[in-house]
Amino acid sequence: MSEQSSTTKAFAGPIALLDRIPSDLVQLALRGGLAGIFWSSARTKVDGLLTISDNTYYLFEEEYRLPFIAPDIAAHLATYTEHLLPVLLVLGLGSRLATLGLFIMTLTIQLFVYPDAFLSTHFGWFALALAIMGRGPGRISIDHLIRGKLGH
Repeated sequence: MSEQSSTTKAFAGPIALLDRIPSDLVQLALRGGLAGIFWSSARTKVDGLLTISDNTYYLFEEEYRLPFIAPDIAAHLATYTEHLLPVLLVLGLGSRLATLGLFIMTLTIQLFVYPDAFLSTHFGWFALALAIMGRGPGRISIDHLIRGKLGH
């Protein structure tokens, strides 16, 4: 027996085991991973439940400086979007649209706020979002239940 075929056989068992991971579980993990990133960011922007902090206003005025939008409006949009879309994503409700929103936020951050963070941070966010948008939320989602009720 050749060395290559024995090596192939040694990996066959673990690979077969990994092949058995349900894709719906993978989709749920992708949704949870992306939602967690943005939820964590959202919670740093508020005091209490949803009161935007003075620090958040400061960051949007002095550090983020998004073009084409007033800093106070940008602070509100970002804060509330980062709270709402992750909840929808975890529930699997409007998953692809919620993910598209987070993809656009990531693109905005990449282009206008932290352009040097592509490989260290944003590439991973884009990858998570693309996997969800491209493959959908999976069967562990409200979207799947709705599609089932509609007969699709």
